Amino acid sequence: MNKSTPHTLLVPGESGWELWTRQNDGPFSLLAAGEQPRAADVGGIPSAPLTLLFPVRALTAVPMRVTSDDDALFADLAALHAERLGLRPDPMAGQLTDVFVVAREAESTVLLAVELRPPGDGELPAKSPQAFDLSARAFPVDGDAVAVWREFGRWVFALFHHGAPVYFQATTDDGPAPGESLARDIRLALAQLSMQAIHPHPARVLLWTSADDTDVTALQRILGLEVACTPRPAPVLPATLSKLLPADVRAARRAATKRRNLVAGIAAAAVLYLGLIGWFGFGIWSDHREAKRLTAEAEALAPDAAAYAVHNAKWQELLPVVDLGNAPVDILYRIATRIPPGLRLKNAEISADEIKLQGEAQQLQAVNNFSLGITKHNELTRFTWETPEPNQSSRGWEFVYSGEIPSSEPQP
Repeated sequence: MNKSTPHTLLVPGESGWELWTRQNDGPFSLLAAGEQPRAADVGGIPSAPLTLLFPVRALTAVPMRVTSDDDALFADLAALHAERLGLRPDPMAGQLTDVFVVAREAESTVLLAVELRPPGDGELPAKSPQAFDLSARAFPVDGDAVAVWREFGRWVFALFHHGAPVYFQATTDDGPAPGESLARDIRLALAQLSMQAIHPHPARVLLWTSADDTDVTALQRILGLEVACTPRPAPVLPATLSKLLPADVRAARRAATKRRNLVAGIAAAAVLYLGLIGWFGFGIWSDHREAKRLTAEAEALAPDAAAYAVHNAKWQELLPVVDLGNAPVDILYRIATRIPPGLRLKNAEISADEIKLQGEAQQLQAVNNFSLGITKHNELTRFTWETPEPNQSSRGWEFVYSGEIPSSEPQP
């Protein structure tokens, strides 16, 4: 996108959407700050190209370190990592994922993968944006720091590493000043990054707020960092815009069908007009013959249509079998992620609708943790579990657990 042309940004503000504009290659300036949390309610958008910055609450940030410096592999590596975390974007809802390079280090690269929640009703403006990006990437920060600001009445934060966001998160804190829960969320995020061998060392907290005398006691006490309170800086367009591109597939299909029907109608009118001029009588006869031929073809194809309907019905009956979500290997993987240290499965009988597990552990706590893990797993809750008390043996504790899908529950 040419940055030297007039441009408009739709930015999530403290209480509603903000419009920022610029002329030629100058900085962005605030045009309007509204109270509308719905982008569809924003009016007065200039005719210049529009870029929408998604709010932090609409995105999931997945930082990672990969042992590769090949940009062509980053998207696949991020997809595999997200799959392990259970993040599966809807492929029919548009381009909902993107990957950004945070830092290139010796023999590894720090990446930030993001997943966009499909926009709901009213979350996109009436004027279609030309491009999309993230609010956390639009505000310049130097070095390693923590930035805290408000979006739509709630506090959000972003962790910056080498001047680039490596993690961001929306919180439930809607108080007049950042509270202890937000500060603890920041500490937890830093700890999780350290576990992934990502070590930002924030030297300060940038608190962007328009309010005077904001209480920063909680941030200073819990984080132990200097807090600088300033108004949020003017946004800037990132050097390379994101690839995020949400799409309403049903609306796109309806628009495409309408265009095809319009083109077909114009073509039919033109043919009819020319036929009336030169060959009026012949045209009527030819059209009548063509209609009879098409009717005959439709009658001939009727058995095929009926056969397809039968085939489709049988395929729906087979869907519980061919659905990968019912694969025993996939179910076993979900169970394996809940096996605590010191517990061993001796036998596992798994089908799409029934599971039987036999195992042992030296400690009773390990058996109890495993029982709690499989019964509370999001992707195993469709099974009704029977987890009787384990039996003590000479080798520790033995257990037999079983789970089945109730007969009244339809297969996914």
